[in-house]
Amino acid sequence: MPQDFAPGLTVDGFTPPLKLSDFGLLALDMDSTLINIECVDEIADAAGRKAEVAAITEAAMRGEIADYKESLRRRVALLKGVPVSALHEVYARRLRLNPGAETLVRAAQAAGLKTLLVSGGFTFFTDRVRDRLGIDFTRSNVLAVDDGVLNGRMVDQPWGDICDGEEKKRMLLSTCAQLHIEPRRAIAVGDGANDLPMMGVAGLSVAYHAKPKVREQAMVAINDGGLDRLLEVVRP
Repeated sequence: MPQDFAPGLTVDGFTPPLKLSDFGLLALDMDSTLINIECVDEIADAAGRKAEVAAITEAAMRGEIADYKESLRRRVALLKGVPVSALHEVYARRLRLNPGAETLVRAAQAAGLKTLLVSGGFTFFTDRVRDRLGIDFTRSNVLAVDDGVLNGRMVDQPWGDICDGEEKKRMLLSTCAQLHIEPRRAIAVGDGANDLPMMGVAGLSVAYHAKPKVREQAMVAINDGGLDRLLEVVRP
């Protein structure tokens, strides 16, 4: 059973603290984990469809929609006609790093870990967050654009069509292989049901202000405070 390690922080299956330097990879979900928003919902706001899109997002994150890819296609279809300028507005005016995000990433980098950003969201945002934090690897989805507006579809990439939970897991495992480390030396942090596959193969799984299904299955659950609270469990 999970044990309270400190207020708003629970651990299950091991006795903290661990050493950050014992790990080789920190893998992070983006929307509502590393950053404060669900980007697809905020883009939908520009089309007057935020409530409709957010309801699908919430159901997908709770694990109530079995087919994540189809749920994302449905949401992206509702973005048709939104100008690319709206994405710039979302990034500049609404997107913020979650509390403690930069502290955690910098501590991991200082301890020698590589960093991976895996998202069911979009490269428009992951590329900018990657550059801002110096993240080593990313995987996310590409929104298709015609004449400066979203056309309601996504672009297939060499690795596949959509970054869903299984793709997040594959990316974590392939990154570990590239780094010549075992998956048990990876930390995976997420908040939604589509993060569970990668969390399940990582040596340390962390739920951040997560849906109940994710909190129940994670080894560490941060329910209050920032991402840097992980450093109370995995010490630099």
